[in-house]
Amino acid sequence: MNEIQIQLTGATDVMATSDGRLTLSIPIQIKRRSGCKKVVLPNGETAKPKAWNIKATPLQLALARGHRWLAMLESGKVKSLKEIAERENIDNSYVSRMVNLTCLAPEIVAAILEDELPDHITLFELAVDPPPLWEEQYAKCAGTCVDLIR
Repeated sequence: MNEIQIQLTGATDVMATSDGRLTLSIPIQIKRRSGCKKVVLPNGETAKPKAWNIKATPLQLALARGHRWLAMLESGKVKSLKEIAERENIDNSYVSRMVNLTCLAPEIVAAILEDELPDHITLFELAVDPPPLWEEQYAKCAGTCVDLIR
């Protein structure tokens, strides 16, 4: 018969049932991060999600839309942001804000793509009138993604 050893740490609990099976109880927390649920173990560790389990965050989707719409504009497929808005059946100002995301500093874009931007930084803050200079963008995120980036 195979023998399995279980090492208990913390508040983990093992209960034997009458039919010889064991029930392992592990206190976990489920936390939300960027709209996704993550399991947090008692020691604070979280498992890295598998590539196929990762959904794009709203910020990542907005960044992708902005780049797609800018490419449409640059290629000549459309003549204006207003034309994109009409094609997509959405508000013109939304298209403009998403295209603004294409001007973000590379480090901020990387933080968005790696989902490492703090939760309190919103799409609205990044997309509405971003400063043209990257240093000013870092300052706008002062104390948050600047620490992440540098």
